[in-house]
Amino acid sequence: MDRELTSEAPTAVLLIAHGSRNPAANDDLFALARRIAESGLQPIVEPCFLELADPDIPAGGRRCVERGARSVLMIPYFLSEGVHLIRDLTAARDALALAHPSAKFRLAPPLGPHPLLDELVAIRIREIG
Repeated sequence: MDRELTSEAPTAVLLIAHGSRNPAANDDLFALARRIAESGLQPIVEPCFLELADPDIPAGGRRCVERGARSVLMIPYFLSEGVHLIRDLTAARDALALAHPSAKFRLAPPLGPHPLLDELVAIRIREIG
């Protein structure tokens, strides 16, 4: 049975970081996902990684769909629009759309440039200055 996209269907947030061999570095994304989920901003929040850590992007996207999402907002935890965002995450979005035709996958731009990022850098400068 085909399921149609509806505005009432849950929207998921798929947070995507690069990934690191250092598990402590990956913990930041898990903590961010937990904070967003606890805020009630979105009903479904899943963290995943491009490489070097689990879950990977296909597993994260699959988990969103298994949890009932019909729209998945892919949010890169990346500062700029480099090769990973342009090539790798775009390819991942397209692969997820093929694997899960009942859901719509939308890839957001990177975190920067953004005035809040400028403000954060200024705060860090003041903190160590």
